Amino acid sequence: MKIMAIADVESPALWEHYNENRLRGVDLIVSCGDLDPRYLSFLVTFANIPLYYVHGNHDERYDTLPPDGCVCIDDSIRVFDGVRFLGLGGSYPYTDGKYMYTEAQMQKRIRRLSRQLRKHGGFDVLVTHSPARGIGDAEDLPHRGYEAFFPLLEKYRPAYMLHGHVHMQYDYKLKRENAYQDTKIINAYEKYFLEI
Repeated sequence: MKIMAIADVESPALWEHYNENRLRGVDLIVSCGDLDPRYLSFLVTFANIPLYYVHGNHDERYDTLPPDGCVCIDDSIRVFDGVRFLGLGGSYPYTDGKYMYTEAQMQKRIRRLSRQLRKHGGFDVLVTHSPARGIGDAEDLPHRGYEAFFPLLEKYRPAYMLHGHVHMQYDYKLKRENAYQDTKIINAYEKYFLEI
């Protein structure tokens, strides 16, 4: 399965200068948040590829302009072609916002997933907006990652974690790919292609 993960910045190559050949072979698009809902609707319509998404901290606009034809996987597990995707969008609160969660609130969201996790026997890909604490995040409060993700990664050992939120140009030392135990962690900023 080939996945295109996207986050934070709309790719001109995929929107303003769309060419269907750029998405040839892609089976699923996964949005890690903070993208214009019209961009997501455009991709799913013109590429005719399913699209899963989680909310970013700037995605309150989805409440009035939802991305058409796309599937929100926040707080749920969705299976696509045998691969289990767990979605946990949002970021640390630094202002009032619907999709901002404290560490305790994120832990509570994860606890609420226990029945789904048992039903599906875990998950293969963790899709978040924010990174895990200390792995691809930043020290400022708005871009701090969550410690709450570590018990999930340690217990279920998913193959991948996809996130956004931390733009690659924030720091030249930022790495696109990291790892934690058995999990490859990928910052999906703009776009990233992976094969599962």
